[in-house]
Amino acid sequence: MIISKLEKYKKDLDILINNGGLLWLSLINKYATHLTEKEKELLKSPETIKIIPDFDKEYQSWYSEALELVRQVIPSRLDDFISYYKPVGKRKELDYESYTISDCLNHLEVTSGLKGKIVGPKAAIGRFYQQLQIIKSIKRKFESSLFDIKQLLQADVFDSELEAAKELNNKGFIRGAGAIAGVVLETHLSNVLRNNNIKITKKDPAINDLNNLLKENNVIDLPTWRFIQHLADLRNLCDHKKEREPVKADIEILISGTDKIIKTIY
Repeated sequence: MIISKLEKYKKDLDILINNGGLLWLSLINKYATHLTEKEKELLKSPETIKIIPDFDKEYQSWYSEALELVRQVIPSRLDDFISYYKPVGKRKELDYESYTISDCLNHLEVTSGLKGKIVGPKAAIGRFYQQLQIIKSIKRKFESSLFDIKQLLQADVFDSELEAAKELNNKGFIRGAGAIAGVVLETHLSNVLRNNNIKITKKDPAINDLNNLLKENNVIDLPTWRFIQHLADLRNLCDHKKEREPVKADIEILISGTDKIIKTIY
């Protein structure tokens, strides 16, 4: 189970790196003025030419997939990864230092009557190279003996616990089922905060405490915050004496809602 899960992630990562390599060839083929001998050889190959994608058309899809991977595995590099794609904050001027891949996709360039072209799409080559290196560093993390597979297996654990909660709820153990689902939700929200480098200061935070932190740090939007707040209310029906007892339908909503959150919020 552990091996197959890890191998699947590594296979998907290899495909992402390979596609990134082809995008790199597409970019340098279009804009580079000086190529290495290896690059020249590759770009002369009919087989390679056939599979080189159009950078302008294919980059966004690659970026979206790569972005989520960085967000989940090495969130400490997320800001760097994004900054190579688009400007962070306002730019005083567009020059080589501030040029991004999004500028390249829009074919932006700056010229001067005296100096000629100051900066153009060629500057994006270095930016994309850095993005590709970040993705390659994830592969080294996978292969390292220090790699923590806890996050890879957490989703499987959560699925098993939610299945147990469903079974309990169907058999009439409503409070117990709700308590299990609540623990899954609380644990996942704590993991999301850690993944986004958000410090939890409260000693024993409840679901609503974690939910508020996520909203305050713009990890989730207002509708999602309200949805999680509703799930927390249902969980509280199971843990505390309230004006009414929880019913089977309440826990079905709590379980399905928790399942949705753990699969969509990272």
